[in-house]
Amino acid sequence: MNTRVRHAPAPAVDTVDASYLQSLIGYNASRVSLAVVTVFLERMAVYDLKPVNFSVLSLIAHNPGITSRQLCSVLSIQPPNLVGMVNALEKRELIERKPHPSDGRAVGLHLTTAGQKLCRDAERSASELESDVSARLTAAERKSLMRLLQKIYL
Repeated sequence: MNTRVRHAPAPAVDTVDASYLQSLIGYNASRVSLAVVTVFLERMAVYDLKPVNFSVLSLIAHNPGITSRQLCSVLSIQPPNLVGMVNALEKRELIERKPHPSDGRAVGLHLTTAGQKLCRDAERSASELESDVSARLTAAERKSLMRLLQKIYL
């Protein structure tokens, strides 16, 4: 005798309800990040830059003489992770180390001429990317979004 009970097939979902996830800051931030980083990686491939390398170069460009400790602090990265990155950028002849003017134990980081050019070009591409991904926002909305995001992490 067959004792199996037949169940009706589970109903199919026609429309996915993501309203709960869409109410979460982390979910929305993650979705935006994925969308932006995907395009960023494509556009920065020509410069052989990942997001953190770009951030390091940009900070050095706008803060000549910045120390590794300062970079770690601003970018919330661990010193061992920065060491390899700085070495790689130096090997590419994009940055150079110079003695710090007031702290004999510290070394300041500076862009080389090649690093300045690459950084300018990469920052121009990043600015274009930002315009493209935020095209549906007004200037005021973009400014508000930036301010609100920074209130969370600063």
